[in-house]
Amino acid sequence: MNETLICAVGNVATQPVFRELGTGPSARFRLAVTSRYLDREKNEWTDGHTNFFTVWAKRQLAMNVSGSLNVGDPVIVQGRLKVRSETREGQNWTSADLEAVAIGHDLTRGTSAFRRTGRPEPGTSAPTLQQTEPNWETAPGDSEAPAPQQEREPAAVT
Repeated sequence: MNETLICAVGNVATQPVFRELGTGPSARFRLAVTSRYLDREKNEWTDGHTNFFTVWAKRQLAMNVSGSLNVGDPVIVQGRLKVRSETREGQNWTSADLEAVAIGHDLTRGTSAFRRTGRPEPGTSAPTLQQTEPNWETAPGDSEAPAPQQEREPAAVT
C-alpha cells in the first residue's frame, strides 16, 4: 500500500484536545507551517505562505501530546498525509490532515526535558502504592495513630 509520509516543522496553533474514544485515546491539534525565505532585495528573512494541518495522534502518543504540547511550541511531526475535499453549503473545502507517527519539540529553537512514561511489563500488573486506611476513631496527634506510610521514590533507569 502506498502512503504519503511527510515530516512537517512548525508551531502548535491550537491547544491539543484529548478525547477517550471507544477505540482508545485520541488527540488533535492544528499545526502552522510557515515557509521563510531570504529576500535578496531587502537582505532580510521574510515569512511566506502559512499552511495549516490538523494533526491526529492515537493511543500512547495522544496521551503524551496532551501532557507535553502547548500553543506556540515549535514541533516536528512525522506522519501520513491525508488530503480531503468536500462540498459544504455549496462551497468546496480542502483539508490536510496528518495522522502522526512521531511528534517532538524542535530543538533547533529551544530546549526540552524528556520524561519517560511508565508502562507495566507484559504479563505483570503495575505496582500499586499501598495506602493505609485512616483511623477515624483516633484524634490527630494521638500516640495510637499509625505512622503514615512513606511513598517510595521510583528507581532510576540506567
